[in-house]
Amino acid sequence: MISQNPFDQFRQECQTALANALNKTLPEIKHQAITLNKTPNIEYGQLASSLCFELAKKLHQKPLSLAEQLVGAIDKSSFNLIEKVAPAGAGYINFHVNFAKFSALTLESVKKLGFEYGFVKTAEPKKIIVEHTSVNPLHPIHIGQARNPLLGDALARILQYRGHEVSRHYYIDDVGRQSSVVAYGYAKLGRPKPTEKADLFVGKIYTVTSCLVEINRLKKARELAIAVHSADDLVKANKEIDEWMSIAAELKEKYPVLFEALMMKIGEDENPEEEINRLNRAYEDGEPNAKQLIRQVSDLCLDGFRETMKRVGVTYDSWDWESDFVWSTQVSDVLQKLKATPFVFSEKGVLEFDAEKVVQVLSLKAKLGLSENNEVPPLTLGRADGTSLYTTRDIAYTLWKFKQAQKVINVIGMEQSLAQLQLKIALYAMGYSEYAENLVHFAYNLVTLPGYKMSSRRGHYITFDDVLSEAVQRAYEEVSKRSPLLSEEEKRKIADFVGLGAVRYALVDVDPSKPVVFTWERVLNFETNSAPYVQYTHARACSILRKAAREPEKPAFGLLTEKLERELILALAGFPDMFIEATEYHKPNMIADYTNSLADKFNTFYNAYPVIKAESQELSDARITLTQAIQTVMHNALNLIGVVAPEKM
Repeated sequence: MISQNPFDQFRQECQTALANALNKTLPEIKHQAITLNKTPNIEYGQLASSLCFELAKKLHQKPLSLAEQLVGAIDKSSFNLIEKVAPAGAGYINFHVNFAKFSALTLESVKKLGFEYGFVKTAEPKKIIVEHTSVNPLHPIHIGQARNPLLGDALARILQYRGHEVSRHYYIDDVGRQSSVVAYGYAKLGRPKPTEKADLFVGKIYTVTSCLVEINRLKKARELAIAVHSADDLVKANKEIDEWMSIAAELKEKYPVLFEALMMKIGEDENPEEEINRLNRAYEDGEPNAKQLIRQVSDLCLDGFRETMKRVGVTYDSWDWESDFVWSTQVSDVLQKLKATPFVFSEKGVLEFDAEKVVQVLSLKAKLGLSENNEVPPLTLGRADGTSLYTTRDIAYTLWKFKQAQKVINVIGMEQSLAQLQLKIALYAMGYSEYAENLVHFAYNLVTLPGYKMSSRRGHYITFDDVLSEAVQRAYEEVSKRSPLLSEEEKRKIADFVGLGAVRYALVDVDPSKPVVFTWERVLNFETNSAPYVQYTHARACSILRKAAREPEKPAFGLLTEKLERELILALAGFPDMFIEATEYHKPNMIADYTNSLADKFNTFYNAYPVIKAESQELSDARITLTQAIQTVMHNALNLIGVVAPEKM
């Protein structure tokens, strides 16, 4: 007999046993679904019920007395996995599993199901879009942004293994001033071919162009302040000019040829800011020359992104251009629908969406998790010059996504929480309540590097590529130190999957709501809580199995009586439960935590007990089977977060 979820099979037996006992001893009591919790120590059993504490209040009896009555009414002989049921503490009911049968069920299930073990399929599969990464095509993806694609990819993986039909989307934010700035600079240079990785090339153009255009704008602001005799504006302009001139000096030193070329070309325009605004408006209007220019430079940057993402095994099913929604009628359709509601008003010629009024009228506070005194600010729908704003365009994009999916998950930083809330409220206002309720903002916190402050405008950022390359190099040095007899080719191969896996694991391992403090000491720690540590443990299990060089013939699972062995079996049996919880609550970090915990337990076990040279052939076979199961489950768990499970290290 095999099971996709052995621990749940035991849980169901316990629930049935307790329900039968209730019907037998207290037939007059109407009880809801019976919940059971894992015990803090396996010596107390594996599951416990606190039901008697609730019953005691209704029946005015002592919880322990009720627990004794119910335990006495349970017939263990009619169940397969329950060995013992006992009253405990002040009124708990503790269930003890029959470890011989449970070990056999778990280990045989893992062996039979192999790389499919643990991936319990949902009873309600859905079409789900996971939109992630979506870095603006302006400069290389830096380490501060890299958490997004790795969380998004892990989330998409676990949803897919759960049985959902998942589509991974990248939203290309190519509309707006920033895209026009980089396109303006690129055009001034004569649209050159990249001389290096494309996104790095575009990023330098963007940084230098932004700086020079901003200095030009501030100098005009200073002239105006002098003309109108505004001392305050003059002080402010001078202060900002000083700051930007400092940035310019840095950039000129870093990129002298590019800086001089752009300074000369941009200096030919009387008003670069107006040229950029004109390009921005032309692009929104779909003018052919503007479209060709901005798409060209955006595509260059995206080519670089694809190269980076290929390196870490992240793929996309759809690349969605923001401009496509502007050039079609979809954004204007959204504006018309919103204007037809009583929630839009004009403020100095600009359309505003009264999100708070929607919340009040439709009584959405509780549904949105807002306190009564939490007032949602209005959303500006467009600029005075008629161009649209990001969130307005995002509403159109969201409606488009829901034509293809039943659920949409946006992997977007916590700093965008208000915009995502306003987006959801706008869906309610337009009558798309079902869409609003199936729109999920998967929010995550920042990545910080101790002692380093990133600034895109100064060109101060550590690219994701640089981090990956350094991780691989550091892994190579560590592998060379630990395994000097390996060939150069083997060292390089191992260093690649160890380094890349280390970065993936480090950016997924921390709860999304908490910031990641990125340090090499943590990321490449071979001793605990890192991808290299878990990968090394998986390789150790593979090594044991190679040395055993046999398939177990007579595993006596009843001989696995050590506490560590039982804890390992419970961990393996609990993998499906953990997988379900991680998927339903969108917590890919739980997968990483599980792999680390399993690695800890296995390493402790391996150091304490012989596997191949156990006291008897039957015990050795049982421990080899246990090691096989650990290797399989560790592989399955690592695969969910995109980390290679190596056979050798």
